[in-house]
Order: sequence, then structure tokens, then C-alpha cells
Amino acid sequence: MKNNLASSILALALLFFIGCQQKDKTNKPPSSGGGETWIQLFNGRNLDDWQVKIRGHSLGDNFNNTFRVTDGVMQVNYDEYDSFNTSYGHIFYKKPYSNYKLRLEYRFIGEQVEGGAGWAEKNSGVMIHSQSPESMAVDQDFPVSIEVQLLGGVDENEERPTGNLCTPGTHVVMDNQLIEKHCIESSSKTYYGDEWISLEILVLNDSLITHTIDGEMVLSYGKPIIGGAYNTLLAKEGQRLESGYISLQSESHPIEFRKIELLELE
Repeated sequence: MKNNLASSILALALLFFIGCQQKDKTNKPPSSGGGETWIQLFNGRNLDDWQVKIRGHSLGDNFNNTFRVTDGVMQVNYDEYDSFNTSYGHIFYKKPYSNYKLRLEYRFIGEQVEGGAGWAEKNSGVMIHSQSPESMAVDQDFPVSIEVQLLGGVDENEERPTGNLCTPGTHVVMDNQLIEKHCIESSSKTYYGDEWISLEILVLNDSLITHTIDGEMVLSYGKPIIGGAYNTLLAKEGQRLESGYISLQSESHPIEFRKIELLELE
């Protein structure tokens, strides 16, 4: 009787354990949703896998501790600056991509540093299809790239959408027309405060790029090529941009980034 009872208890315990394991597998969320494998580009602890390039300084020189990790977020901060002095900066992820979704959250904080341009207040960006940081000149302001421009509202009586398009050294096609204008506004609303805003960028090689703000697509275009203002790659004028690096901007207003992740697509 004791042996039978012990065997029954052991069998029930084993069934309970298996059931818990199966339940855990069923309820355990995928890496970031939908069974998709998202790559975490930022680990929330340090700037490993990222390279800093600031105008007037050599690659890897994080001048005045501009890019840093604070409380689990990547922060662009100017508290060690006396004046901005055109020190435009970018922090590049270590490898290029071609077909992917990139998503992150950002928010503007604090006040613009002394010496920043008027247009750069609450202004930053995510550069995609960018030239490599190694190929940038020491005094180069911006990499040849596609910029997903991030803006915050300054004057409550003036709309200032975010998720816009700017084209340093590039052109794109919209509605079957080559667009040579430097910046194109999106259809997003204006964000005036310091709330976190979600951004998702879809990049399909050189065929389609879309910007999505807080779940709403606000801009789409395609066929990016090298050319125009800020082009430092003159030998590649007219070349299609099929891949490139990803970087985050430093343009004189403090900003924070978090949950920076990427899904590679076939």
C-alpha cells in the first residue's frame, strides 16, 4: 500500500511538472512579439557595439561624454559643453543592414545647449543607409545617408511633425518623382512634452522605406540615391543606396533613446 501510494504521488508530481513546463512554453512570450527574432542593438548597460563620430574629432572620440548610458537609456547630453560650436555627432551601430525593421523609443529632455542653431532645438534623427563612420572626414557634419528626422514641438501655436525625411547627400523618389528637396514633413501630429514616442522604420533594400510613429505610418518613399547637398561621396554620385549603417544623431538638444531593436527581413 505504501509503495503504491508513493508511486502514485511520484506519478502525480511528474505530471504536474510536465504540465508546468508545457504551460511555461505556451505562455512564454517570443523575443519581442509574433515569434519574430528581434536583435537588441542597445543592451541598456554600455555603448558596446557602437562607434562615436563627432565633427572635428577622430572616430571613437566621445567628445565631452556626449553619448552615455544613464538609467538604462542611451542619452545624448551636453552638460560638459561650454558651447556646441557645430559639434554635430553620430553614434553608429557596428554593422550595416539592407532589409529590416528598426524600432526604438525616444524623448527630448532638458534645454538646448548654448551655441546650438535655432533650427536644432528639439531636433535629432536616425540615419539609415548611411556611409560607414570610417569613411567620414574629420570635419564632416553629417554622413551621406537617409535621415528619419525627429522633432519636438517648441511653440504651442506651431505644428512641428516628427518622423520626417531629410536627405544629407541623397535623393529619393516619392509618387514616381525624384525629390531633391532636403526635408519633407510627415503626416504625424506634434509632440510638445517629454513623453516617450515610438518609432518604427521599415527598410526594404532600395525599393521602399516607411516611417511609423506610435503605430501610425506617416511617410513612405523609395529608390534612394547618392547626390545633392552634403554629398561627400562625389565619385558615387547617382549610385543607388541598397544598404548602409544605422546611427543616432547629436544636434545640440538633449535626447534619450531606449528599446533599440532590429528585425532582419528576407
